[in-house]
Amino acid sequence: MIKVTIIGSGNVAQHLITAFTESQKSRMDLELVQVYSRKRETLAHLLSLDRITNDYNNLVEADLYIIAVSDDAIKEVSSNLNFKNRLVVHTSGSFPLELLDNNNRKGVFYPLQTFTKNTKVDFKNIPICLESENAFDYHIIEKVAKTISNKVFAINSNQRKALHVAAVFVNNFTNHLYQIGSEICQENQVPFAILKPLIQETANKIMELTPEEAQTGPAKRNDLKTIQAQEEFITDDNNLTIYKILTQSIQYNG
Repeated sequence: MIKVTIIGSGNVAQHLITAFTESQKSRMDLELVQVYSRKRETLAHLLSLDRITNDYNNLVEADLYIIAVSDDAIKEVSSNLNFKNRLVVHTSGSFPLELLDNNNRKGVFYPLQTFTKNTKVDFKNIPICLESENAFDYHIIEKVAKTISNKVFAINSNQRKALHVAAVFVNNFTNHLYQIGSEICQENQVPFAILKPLIQETANKIMELTPEEAQTGPAKRNDLKTIQAQEEFITDDNNLTIYKILTQSIQYNG
């Protein structure tokens, strides 16, 4: 049996706790033995308090320690672990593997998904990107990953950095464009809900087509009259700049 400890109490940590807790109900090869949180009560709705510690000195022995904290805190947390030669991984998309403390064996356990508090996700469909310093440790983290996900990948640090940048474009930037669209609707007394079927269909298409094949719109058609009319309609200078940059990018790649 592989014993796992999670260090952290934020969105990623809580989703991992839930995934491991649900998984071990039907499996005998994995046990979530403990979680570290500075405020134990933060996780009281997920675990009994006797399995939560707020003292690094009270961490019990485990086969794998998963640091699920913000990127800025990973290095400090890894240096606070007062044991040696155990397997310690982080869940970041951009934090370098080598910056983990040298007292322990190093790895990465990166679930590529956006996590929101109190929003349930199906971990079975979430890609988990793994990296380690050697084959033995990779086997451990791979076995753990496969207890909660059907999509597990060996990804090196440079590939992980590329994935994280790509994820910012397809997720964070796209959501910001939704916000801009919502504001334009509000300014013109149009319900944003009218756009939701379009948003859903666009997401559905990308499951079957390449992004290049799925691209439509005035920039793709080089419809200069429509582009000019829309530029004249947009009154916010920031939104106009974004519109022009994205239009030019689509035309360049078209």
